[in-house]
Amino acid sequence: MTQDELAVMDGGKCIFMLRGVRPFLSEKYDLTKHPNYRYTADADPKNVFDMERYMKKQRAVVKPTDSFEVYEIDVTE
Repeated sequence: MTQDELAVMDGGKCIFMLRGVRPFLSEKYDLTKHPNYRYTADADPKNVFDMERYMKKQRAVVKPTDSFEVYEIDVTE
C-alpha cells in the first residue's frame, strides 16, 4: 500500500501483522461482540480498575522471620 492508500483506508479495516506471516488487510474485530465484553470498563464504568484504591487496601506485611540488609550511603561529595 502507498502512503496515500493508508491515509484514506477504511476505518473498519486494519493492517494485521503476525509474527511469521506477511502483513495483510483485515476487518477490525467488534469488541462489543466478545463474550467477556461485559466485564470491561467500556461496557460498565463500575469495572474500572482504580490502582490508588487498590494500593490503599494492600498492607505491607512484614513477618518476624523476614530478613533485611541495611546499607549506609555516604552522599557528602
